[in-house]
Amino acid sequence: MDPQITTTPATARTDVPQPDQPIAAESITPAAVRLLGLALTVGTLAWATSVLLFGTVNDGVEERIGSLTGVAFQLGLFALLAVQIRTRATGDTRVSRAMLKVELGLLAPATLWSLLNGLLPESAQDHVAMGILDVFWPLSMLGMLVIGVKLAVAGRWRGPLRWWPLIAESWFAVTMPALILAGEDGARWIGGGHLLLGYATLGLLLTLRPSLVLPR
Repeated sequence: MDPQITTTPATARTDVPQPDQPIAAESITPAAVRLLGLALTVGTLAWATSVLLFGTVNDGVEERIGSLTGVAFQLGLFALLAVQIRTRATGDTRVSRAMLKVELGLLAPATLWSLLNGLLPESAQDHVAMGILDVFWPLSMLGMLVIGVKLAVAGRWRGPLRWWPLIAESWFAVTMPALILAGEDGARWIGGGHLLLGYATLGLLLTLRPSLVLPR
């Protein structure tokens, strides 16, 4: 009797953690990156114009204009975060992905503060709830700085778009010392100029070179 040999492929183990799957190219389209980049540039230009005209410390109508144009800028940041989340710009680990969601949680109340500060009557702006929401504004800016550093280290984005988020997201770290050392006039030009060089240019790069943030 002839011996019969059969082979059965080994079954895959289910008790071993599987690595994160690579990002699918269709997770975000070049057209979507362009649109979100344009939103970042438009929002940044609105707030940068207010900063250059009125500064960052003001009151009355100028303060309301600054707050409402600040909302436009923060909506642009939401657009930037959408691109970063969809491309896993900070890396594939859970912590790398979680930091982007944490930033969303910081940016949302910061944006709400800007909106309320621009619309509410002055008597309501001193409410304790407004003071709590106001804390999230600098926290959200510091969070963006951390993301810029992590994005550069991760190297998922390529070319100038690997480093430009770090330039853009250093706005708080550059402008706040300028306010202390150079006063409001110095902070106006440094802060407004940094917005144009940083976030406005970052949005243009996303609009013009979306392939640099998508998988090869």
